[in-house]
Parts: sequence; C-alpha cells; structure tokens
Amino acid sequence: MFNALVVRKDEDSGKTTGAVEQMGLDDLPHGEVTVAVDYSTVNYKDGLCIGPGGGLVRKYPHVPGIDFAGTVEESEDPRYKAGDKVVLTGWRVGEAHWGGYSQKARVRADWLVPLPSGLDTRSAMAVGTAGLTAMLAVMALEDHGLEPGHGPVLVTGAAGGVGSVATAVLAHLGHEVAGVTGRPETADYLRDLGASRIVAREEINETVKRPLEGETWAGCVDAVGGAMLARVLGQMKYGASVAAVGLAGGAALPATVIPFLLRGVNLLGIDSVMQPYDNRLRAWQRIASDLPMDKLEAMVQPATLTDLPGLGADILKGRVKGRVVVDVNA
Repeated sequence: MFNALVVRKDEDSGKTTGAVEQMGLDDLPHGEVTVAVDYSTVNYKDGLCIGPGGGLVRKYPHVPGIDFAGTVEESEDPRYKAGDKVVLTGWRVGEAHWGGYSQKARVRADWLVPLPSGLDTRSAMAVGTAGLTAMLAVMALEDHGLEPGHGPVLVTGAAGGVGSVATAVLAHLGHEVAGVTGRPETADYLRDLGASRIVAREEINETVKRPLEGETWAGCVDAVGGAMLARVLGQMKYGASVAAVGLAGGAALPATVIPFLLRGVNLLGIDSVMQPYDNRLRAWQRIASDLPMDKLEAMVQPATLTDLPGLGADILKGRVKGRVVVDVNA
C-alpha cells in the first residue's frame, strides 16, 4: 500500500475534493514503467485539477500531479531498468492520466526522460514543467539569434515558476534581465536570481494606441499574454523574438500586425506538453549545465501531500512564489 492525493467528484453537487488516501499497485493505470516517486511539484494546471471545479480532469477518481521524478521499480521497456532515475513532465499526465501526487506511478516509457547527470530527483522537481518550459523558451530565443550583449531581455511574470527559472538562466548566460512583477515584495528575490532591473506590472500592463514604441527589448519570455504581450510586441528591437509561454493575463491578444511587418518581430509559441523526446532531453541537459543550482535552491518552497489542496488554491490566486517541491514520502 502507498499514499496518494486522490481527487473525487460528488455526482450530485458536481464539486470535487482532494484528500490523501491509501492505494495498492493494482489501482494504478496501465503503463510499461512503474516508478517509486520521490518528488513532485505544483503548477497552475495542478491547481485547476485539485480545485473544486475539477478543471482539466475528465474521469474520477483522479490522482493529479503533472510532474514527478523518482526511481524505476519495474519496466517492460528495454530503455529503462530497475534503479534508473527518471523524470516526467507533460503528456497530459496528471490531467488525463494519473500523475505524480502519489508514492507510486505507472506510465508509458515514451513519457519518461533519464535524469541528466548533475541533477537529483529533488532538484529536477525544483525545475519541473515550469523550469523545462523556461529553458525551452530560452533555447527558442537562442535559435532565433539572441545572444548576450544584444540588449536587455524582458521576463514577464518573473516571480512565478517559469519566470523565476528564466530569470536565473538568462542572467547566468550573461544577459541583462528585466523582470516584470506585480508584487513589489518580490523585487529582492528577483535581484537575487540575477535580474538587473525590476519593471512594475502597471508600467507595461495596458495596451496603447501606438502600435510601435521605442525599441527596448532584445528578447522576451512572456508568461502573461493578453494586453501585456500586445504592449511588449511594440517595444521589441528589430528582428527580436518573444517566446510566449503562458496566459495569466488572458488568452486574447489585442495587438496589430505592425510589429511583425515593420520590425520583423517573431512571436514564438512554446509548448512543453508534447515536446519530442530529443528536444526534451536537450532541454534537460541544458538545465543541468546552465541553471545555477544555488539560484534554484532559493526558489524552493517545500511541501507534502497533505499541503496540496491549499497550495492548489494558492497558485490559482497568484500566491505561490518560485517553485514548490512536494516530498510525496514525507
């Protein structure tokens, strides 16, 4: 028997509730690899799945947790053997498939990545989907020509999970980083991660009538979307790129095509869920080499399975700073 956070739905009221329960191996879904989970983490999607409305979940009972890292116990796939350290992000695990808020998980082998040298399972979950997304965004900006010295790189939602890792990685690589936050109390935290400039959200969170403003940013990792993204597009330098990773400010984009036509600005969509194996492996290897571990530790907020219902509500309200690492065995 083992512990898991199980979300159940009341068919009469439609409300869902999550609580820690004991389960057996026979309860786990089908998959080629069984993993003893060490750590998971908390992402916005997890908050939706834990919350009273059920969010992205379609079938109950359900075990959320879109990320996990641990040790292979059994494998029907020759790529993995007992004792291997692995990490999982994406593939709708924790949404359509049972996830990492459990001491045991069973998944398809194709969804796993070997834990790269230089990371342990705890640090991998301090990274998680948020950190993987941040690295994919940085890699996309680099693939489109961004280099240190080109000018300041803007990170919106900088105190969140994606923004925190993006700030630390970009600063480590030698970029001048400007972090956007709506929480003044996070300014020192962002400076410790490497941000050289703090931009108040209200300075950049509204659209303007002018489709183009002064050329300010050499690149941008945008976790906000909406009006802020529209404003940022008009502030990008000629030929610069914005990597769009989130929509905390809304899915609508009240922008014009002028920045694309007159400045050659690139808007790069970043998806971490269905990334091909080779690119996921490349991103995890870059994380191991280019994310300073001391900065990573500064982002970590520890938690246990019993903390998850409260943390799920907090992340939906923007109250979570940095990265939550869930010790599922504590």
